[in-house]
Amino acid sequence: MPLTDMPLDDLVGYRPQCRAPEDFDAFWADTLAEARRHGEAVKAEPVTDGYLLRTVEVDDVRFPGWQGEPVAAWLIRPRSARGPLPVVVTYIGYSGGRGLPTDHLLWSAAGYAQLVVDTRGQGHDTPDRGEGHGTQWAAGFMTRGIDSPRHYYYRRLMTDCVRAVDAVAELPGLDPERVIVTGGSQGGGLSLSVAGLAPDRVAAVLPDVPFLCHYRRAAECAGDGPYEEIAAYLRWHSRHGVTDAFATLAYFDGVHFAQRATAPALFSVGLMDPVCPPSTVYAAFNHYTGQDRSMTVWPFADHGGGYGSNPPVQLAWLRERGLTPG
Repeated sequence: MPLTDMPLDDLVGYRPQCRAPEDFDAFWADTLAEARRHGEAVKAEPVTDGYLLRTVEVDDVRFPGWQGEPVAAWLIRPRSARGPLPVVVTYIGYSGGRGLPTDHLLWSAAGYAQLVVDTRGQGHDTPDRGEGHGTQWAAGFMTRGIDSPRHYYYRRLMTDCVRAVDAVAELPGLDPERVIVTGGSQGGGLSLSVAGLAPDRVAAVLPDVPFLCHYRRAAECAGDGPYEEIAAYLRWHSRHGVTDAFATLAYFDGVHFAQRATAPALFSVGLMDPVCPPSTVYAAFNHYTGQDRSMTVWPFADHGGGYGSNPPVQLAWLRERGLTPG
């Protein structure tokens, strides 16, 4: 994949004018207040068989998300650790769910607790019951409910993600003062949304090659991946739908969440990424409000970013900020 976006020198200074809707904060305050009115308890059941894991403990978790609907998660902790532990809340990339506990052993190997959040409608364990209104492009999620911010799919999913951080205080052995939110691609965009919507509950954010940022530019220049669903939808709704669609998407743009986030942040970007064009990642990064922000640049990387080279960078960065177990 050749470089198809801006040169790095231009990316570093790329800070497009991105103004959030006037009622952005009120919209999200109302959304989260409504979700939090559903006071169901968080449930955690030990997973005692099937995986034969000797060094970690695994709990199958259900916490109340959008409208109190149960959202699945795995809680994975080092078996010998003494809490309360810093917890890495992990959100998943597009079309994926929480998977299996054996998919997520890196953070517990480093001594952290990890809460792996299922993705409503995309994973296997959390259905998306509120499928929105109007039409959408094919079977994807990018245009589900795009006729209105209130109906849009990511309103439900981002609410789930905030409620996952809320749930930390009710789970055993975790330190709610040391919550780290992270994920790659869609998971990176979701971690940004949580950092902006619950800044007082997030100690650090690690968005890798984040999706869901600077939608207009992404839909115009992404050469692969889910942003193409928006472009395809608008081919058939171009007469009246373009303005309305981007008006909806503005409520879910990582740039606007970045403008409200304050926790230390370590982004990553692949300069040959056709799915999340580097300019969209830098748009969020350069609007990020927190003063402690860094970017890991992978010059020849596609959407995989740094692959296995990225976790050591993250672990070292967290150590420098005192966000380590023990």
